[in-house]
Amino acid sequence: MSGSTTYADWIAVDWGTSNLRAWAMRDGQAIAETASDKGMGSLTKSDFEPALLALIDPWLGSAKTPVFACGMVGARQGWVEAPYGTVPCQPHGQPFAKPATDDPRIDVHVIPGLKQTDNPDVMRGEETQIAGLLKAMPTFDGVACLPGTHTKWVHISAGEVVSFRTFMTGELFGLIAKTSVLRHSIGSGWDDETFAKAVTDALSRPEAMAANLFAIRADQLLNATDPGHAKARLSGLLIGAELAAAKPYWLGQNIILIGEQTLSKHYATALQTQGAPAHIADATQTTLAGLASARALTQEPAE
Repeated sequence: MSGSTTYADWIAVDWGTSNLRAWAMRDGQAIAETASDKGMGSLTKSDFEPALLALIDPWLGSAKTPVFACGMVGARQGWVEAPYGTVPCQPHGQPFAKPATDDPRIDVHVIPGLKQTDNPDVMRGEETQIAGLLKAMPTFDGVACLPGTHTKWVHISAGEVVSFRTFMTGELFGLIAKTSVLRHSIGSGWDDETFAKAVTDALSRPEAMAANLFAIRADQLLNATDPGHAKARLSGLLIGAELAAAKPYWLGQNIILIGEQTLSKHYATALQTQGAPAHIADATQTTLAGLASARALTQEPAE
C-alpha cells in the first residue's frame, strides 16, 4: 500500500486455512492489496474480526464498507458457517452468511461453498473462482481444474457446476517429500522430461504407483539421481495417477486451469502428454472477478 489514504468502495477477501489476502476495490479495480498469515486454521472465532481489521483498517472511511469473503472463513471452524450449496447449481446460488461484527464500519458477507451428495465431496473458495471464470466466459462448457493442495476437477455446463471431484495430490506430494523415506532423495530443481515420462508411466500403469515411488529412492542410492529430477518424477507420478482417475472429467473436454502459475504449468504439461490442451487462467484475477460477481448479487438493480 502507498502512504496516501486509500478508501475502498468495497473489499475483496480470500481467506484460506493458512493465509488471508485482501484487496481494496474501487471502480471495479483493485487499488491496493495486502496479506497476512492469519489463516482460518490459526484463529478462534473471536480472532477473525481483529485479524481482518489489522489488514483493512487503512481502507475504511466513516461509512459502512461491504466486505465479501470466500474460502475457509465460511467453514464450521471459521468465522461463521456458510452452509454449502448442493450441485448441480450456480457457483453463487446460496445466500451469503453474515457474521456479527463489533466495528460499525464493515458489513461482512461470507460466500458459501458447494457440496456433492452423490460421490461425497465439498469445496470452499473454488466456487468463487468458478464464478469468476463464468463472468469472463458466460457460455463456457467444459472442465475447470483447480490445482493445489487438494486439486478440484469441476464439470461446468449452462452456467452451473454439474459435478466435481477432489484429489489430495498436493498434500500427498508434501507428505511424501517431507516425511517419507523419499525425503532423503527429493531436493530443489526440476526436469521437464523426467516429469513428462513419470506422468506417462503413472497413466499407463497406475497400479504400480507404490513400487514406482520406492524406485525413486533406490535410483538415487544406486545412481546418484539429481534431487531435482527425483522431485520431478515424484510430482509426475502423483499427477499422472490423478489424471488416470480423473480421465472421465478431462478426456475430450475444454479444459481451463486456475491455480498458482508454476503448478498450473505442470498440469498443462501433463495433460499435453495425453493430447489434451489446456488454457491457464490467472488465479488472482479469476478470484477477484468471482468476488465482484458475489457483490453484484447483493446490489439493488438499477431503476
